[in-house]
Amino acid sequence: MIAIGSDHGGFDLKEKVIAHLKEQGVECRDMGCYDKSSCDYPIYGRAVAKAVAAGEAEKGIVICTTGIGISIAANKVKGIRAALCSDTLSARLTREHNNANVLALGAGILGMNLALEIVDTFLKTDFSQGERHVKRVDMIEEK
Repeated sequence: MIAIGSDHGGFDLKEKVIAHLKEQGVECRDMGCYDKSSCDYPIYGRAVAKAVAAGEAEKGIVICTTGIGISIAANKVKGIRAALCSDTLSARLTREHNNANVLALGAGILGMNLALEIVDTFLKTDFSQGERHVKRVDMIEEK
């Protein structure tokens, strides 16, 4: 299951991503927001991150206008490695090298087709388990 959340600036893209994933048979949990009324991105970034950190979701997707603020909010939750990606190479490499568990997208930055390609790449790419990458992820997780 994929937890997904956005603020008002990411609402339209969030709805498209949910529809796209459902077409592929991927279960999604919409963590809000639920309309285009002005709202605060930390609420939704944190909700997605907490669901992933608690094991309630395999991965998460967070979306705001730039993807920056909501990724910062998600990364405040222990155990979360949220990566802001604007291309498929970054999406692939952050999964392979960093074992990122939350994808952040900027709805005002990306076109719809590219955003969906980034989502697909992120969700279909596995962590490499390479020794140096495991070591680095472990270092990230240290207090």
